[in-house]
Amino acid sequence: MNKQIDQQSADNIRALAVAMVEKANSGHPGGPMGGADFMHILYSEFFNYDPSDMTWAFRDRFFMDAGHLSTLLYAQYYLLEKYAKEDVSNFRQWGSITPGHPEVDVARGIENTSGPLGQGHTMGVGAAIAAKFLQARFGDWMNHKIYGFISDGGVQEEISQGAGRIAGHLGLSNFIMFYDSNDIQLSTSTDEVTSEDTAMKYEAWGWKVVTIDAHNHDEIRKALTNANNETEKPTLIIGKTIMGKGCVAADGSMFEGHCELHGQPIGGTGADYTKTLLNLGADPEKPFDIFDDVQDFYKNLIKVKTSKAAEKKAEINAWRSANEVLAKKLDFFLSGELPELDFSSIAHKAGLASRAASSGVLGYLAEHVENMIVSSADLSNSDKTDGFLKKTHALKKGDFSGSFLQAGVAELTMACIANGIALHGGIIPVVATFFVFSDYMKPAIRLSGIQELGVKYVWTHDAFRVGEDGPTHQPVEQEAQLRLLEKLKNHSGKPSFLALRPADSAETSVAWKMALENKNTPTGLILSRQGIKDLPSNGVSRYSDALAAEKGGYLVKEVENPDVVLIANGSEVATLVVAAEILESENGLKVSIASVISEGLFRLQPKSYQESVIPKNKPLFGLTAGLPVNLEGLVGDNGKVFGLDHFGYSAPATVLDEKFGFTGEKVSKQVLEYLKTI
Repeated sequence: MNKQIDQQSADNIRALAVAMVEKANSGHPGGPMGGADFMHILYSEFFNYDPSDMTWAFRDRFFMDAGHLSTLLYAQYYLLEKYAKEDVSNFRQWGSITPGHPEVDVARGIENTSGPLGQGHTMGVGAAIAAKFLQARFGDWMNHKIYGFISDGGVQEEISQGAGRIAGHLGLSNFIMFYDSNDIQLSTSTDEVTSEDTAMKYEAWGWKVVTIDAHNHDEIRKALTNANNETEKPTLIIGKTIMGKGCVAADGSMFEGHCELHGQPIGGTGADYTKTLLNLGADPEKPFDIFDDVQDFYKNLIKVKTSKAAEKKAEINAWRSANEVLAKKLDFFLSGELPELDFSSIAHKAGLASRAASSGVLGYLAEHVENMIVSSADLSNSDKTDGFLKKTHALKKGDFSGSFLQAGVAELTMACIANGIALHGGIIPVVATFFVFSDYMKPAIRLSGIQELGVKYVWTHDAFRVGEDGPTHQPVEQEAQLRLLEKLKNHSGKPSFLALRPADSAETSVAWKMALENKNTPTGLILSRQGIKDLPSNGVSRYSDALAAEKGGYLVKEVENPDVVLIANGSEVATLVVAAEILESENGLKVSIASVISEGLFRLQPKSYQESVIPKNKPLFGLTAGLPVNLEGLVGDNGKVFGLDHFGYSAPATVLDEKFGFTGEKVSKQVLEYLKTI
């Protein structure tokens, strides 16, 4: 312990944060200035990682929630030699590796993308669940910690309730969260928006809570020591900090704790940029320099961290030698590879709802994929994830030997937790709810896409055929929203999402195969509540036919020189089969039918293949239980799409099919009316 170097290090972090924001003329300097003491003590004395092996699977992890405090992370890892001077000096600039909000970059210590408040620490909860899951299977030597950093805004976001409840309920003693409580947020002081007792709230959820002066290094040490020794509960360290700690006005007086220091360069506030840097011990002419003593301290610290990691690796290697079978399994989990799976062996009864077919697949996966966690938002018996649950049991405090997370009614929290599980590594996360409630999950789905995470989303009750539950539970516009994500590219240049709406049981098995093999982007399976008549088989088996869905779309019924090509996905494909029978038998038409499970994937196929499935020189008719835009890109300007342009109504599904025009007979009439126009 060296009080002088500790203070210098914290002040260096503050000076760097101030300089980054000032040069960029954009950002949030005040919060990083307040959190600098905690960060330095955490990283110098408690945080376990290997500076020479940043992707080491058994490192501690730091999940930033308050992404607007990105300079706090960049400054800390600059001291740890993971960023260069030019990186921090180019904060928020085109092409820099220091964006305005942190983007996952494990090689430099950034474990998660953050910015939308509340999601960062919830991903940390997911990582803590993943660590407990793996520890239960491989031993207590796997004792790395997950740290979170949250601000007033993150506490206020509603998702914090779900994260707090689940972490406390599961007793995630490996999760330690620092709450930077400075009583100031972007536009107001916190007392203008809340009067809750945060400590009592988290204690009620089953957390250990301690409140400290987070500028007092001894109090920080004590809190972190106790948190690391905690074995029953997650820990919340409420750190009372000062917004803009160290800021000085032009006249030399202190200018701290002001709201205006939150979200703009301090030079545009009542603080003076040059005087503040001088107060912090920095050289205003060289604001991005690391102080000499701090640089020496951190160079030695890096050696110490590397040495400690080597000791831990030696311990792990000893375990590996004594447990070769388990070690091989652990390596396989961490590789992200799949075991040998035979989806063709999964038998389905005739005419199943695709949610029921999915249940059969999940039952198979429960017996063949040991590193999968399935979660449901209090709907396992309706979204049919109970097919998985029946082969395992739920995670619970003190027992993480199961593989099912009962998330309760918390769709957004559940999805964020899945992102955290994926970020941790070693586990395949699956989350399920009704399709209409995907609306609650959109912020997390978006971060799944941005972070390129292989989360599997299962959405059942996919259309107005939910029936009696009425318009609040009947998806209409949801598929269109997910299809837009298929058109949005991630930073790797690939579609940011894969949306799959299978047409029958065989396609459901193939859709699960596609989802599991899609490891670097999220996948959504959109499944029916009602039974669907199996599509006719044209080959060895319906499953072998359905494998063509791996190209995004294929012909389930093909004739030479068709008079019209009918296009759909999901249960509407079976409706088109009935309509085609009528058109052929009663009207003498030749009809082909295309099942397009994913337009995004279909568009990645060669143009020649796309043309073979959906020929542009033929009349094209699409049927969708959602908005017509779902298929308009496939049928083109000369085609016709029959879909919904209104919310649903409460009535039995068969009645709604009749009223809305989704029977084979009514669709055949729609096709005939369309053909008259061309």
